[in-house]
Amino acid sequence: MNSGVQSPTDALTSPKKAKQQLMRGTGVVAGLAYAPVAWVRRPEPPSLTGPELPAADREAAVEQFKAASEAVVEGLLARAKKAEGEAADVLTMTAGLARDKAWRKSVIRLIKGGAYPVNATAKATEDFVALFLKAGGLMAERVTDLRDIRDRVCAHLEGRPEPGLPNPDSPVILLADDLAPVDTAGLDPKIFVALATELGGPTSHTAIIARQLGIPCVVAVGSMSNLDEGDMVLIDGGEGSLRWNVDENAALELVAADLKRREKIDAWTGPAHTKDGHHVQLLANVQDGEAAKRAAATAAEGVGLFRTELCFLGTQQEPSIDTQAEEYGQVLAAFEGKKVVVRTLDSGSDKPVPFATLKDEPNPSLGVRGIRTQMINPYLFGHQLDAIKQAADATNADAWVMCPMISTLPEAREVTQQIHARGLRAGIMVEVPSTALLIDQFMEEVDFVSIGTNDLTQYVMAADRLSAELASFTTPWQPAVLALMAKVAKSGEHFDKPVGVCGEAAADPLLACVLVGMGMNSLSMASGAIAAVGAALAEVTLEECQAAARAVVSAFDAEQARNTAKAILGVS
Repeated sequence: MNSGVQSPTDALTSPKKAKQQLMRGTGVVAGLAYAPVAWVRRPEPPSLTGPELPAADREAAVEQFKAASEAVVEGLLARAKKAEGEAADVLTMTAGLARDKAWRKSVIRLIKGGAYPVNATAKATEDFVALFLKAGGLMAERVTDLRDIRDRVCAHLEGRPEPGLPNPDSPVILLADDLAPVDTAGLDPKIFVALATELGGPTSHTAIIARQLGIPCVVAVGSMSNLDEGDMVLIDGGEGSLRWNVDENAALELVAADLKRREKIDAWTGPAHTKDGHHVQLLANVQDGEAAKRAAATAAEGVGLFRTELCFLGTQQEPSIDTQAEEYGQVLAAFEGKKVVVRTLDSGSDKPVPFATLKDEPNPSLGVRGIRTQMINPYLFGHQLDAIKQAADATNADAWVMCPMISTLPEAREVTQQIHARGLRAGIMVEVPSTALLIDQFMEEVDFVSIGTNDLTQYVMAADRLSAELASFTTPWQPAVLALMAKVAKSGEHFDKPVGVCGEAAADPLLACVLVGMGMNSLSMASGAIAAVGAALAEVTLEECQAAARAVVSAFDAEQARNTAKAILGVS
């Protein structure tokens, strides 16, 4: 679809340059870079079978595997302590996977049955991969994580260094079939100036971390096998393109212009206002007290999404109210006197909290997750509310409580009554289409709402948000998704109740301007993305944002929606 809007890089695609090549994917982090290609390639997977391990060596082999897997866990947790925001979340979650009891038991069983540790690790991993693929939905992302764990454990077993990124001595554009979250979290933006992957989607771990780091990123490109190590490539993370055999001077001019945009981001300090003074509350997504402390050191005005389930991913039994209150209190204490939106457990699907997740679901994304986990333990929700109330009373933070996966009015009424009974503000996430469609009725039941754009997009478009093949469907720029978000914002204005966005859409500077134009009161994102959004808002007026918001809902497709907004706002 030709939107009629010319890209800054269109000048590079002159018919006179017959050898010039263009490849497109899904752009997830705006920005331009021109540099040589560096490939990251995973090691060949180990064999699933091999010679029989002598019985006398099996107990020692079990201990060898335990030591190797624990070394991987310790390495991941050490990286997590040094990381920030989403990167820390991902590393912590991956460490939990490496410590997964069921996976470890499967490996040990195979070793005791006569398999060498490397073969046992490979076989157990592929058995779990088959289960994850069968489950579908968000579990698909764990396949990349699990295979990465396999490769790291096998490296320790064989006395090799863990696989990882190349070590160039000058800036490069990183290419991969798919990056393991551990590798993405370790990227140095000064060396890896952009990245592109053949797989992945706009809400994959790679995309989320790249957005936090501010690295131009394109995913779901398809095969890039015709690009060799050292080839000079111009990447545009806004339009989702890779170009090679381009005019070097023209490419460098475009990169220099983009550098000025990045300098404005670095200079921005907050709070966020449009050019004509309209205030926009920019909040941080956090997962624990350490992340909250890091966010408090930025321009974040509070927390728009405290993911409480990430505090307990490895916890087998429900923590006591006091234990929960202590965890929550660390986040609240970091934002004394400020707004902190605490999301109740969003377990299930890709966040299998052991004490609040139904096992062996045929489709976890459409199963017992979020508020529905009350079906597993009817007391879980009340206990968590008591803990949040206890933590709120012990601090001066302004605690709001938000419930995930609300899809019916009776659910909204029930959770609101329980939250109000404890003297707290009650809100829900809008991530199920039924909630967006009946938003006026939901607004009468709650104090505020926040749109979870990742799941809302997935459910509206009936497309797995982690599928590379469906990446064009799962962008929040889809007009149907934009129309529903606009409907929710309009309802908030009518009922004079706050409407926020806490999905990945809030971290896209261009889309953030559109969301403000729709009437969103707050935007919540990884703290590392706040400056880019704030700087973009400072360049536009509220009237321009509103004009863009009106225009995008009438777009023919996602590409035209983005190009139209860019033409009106002039924001990358």
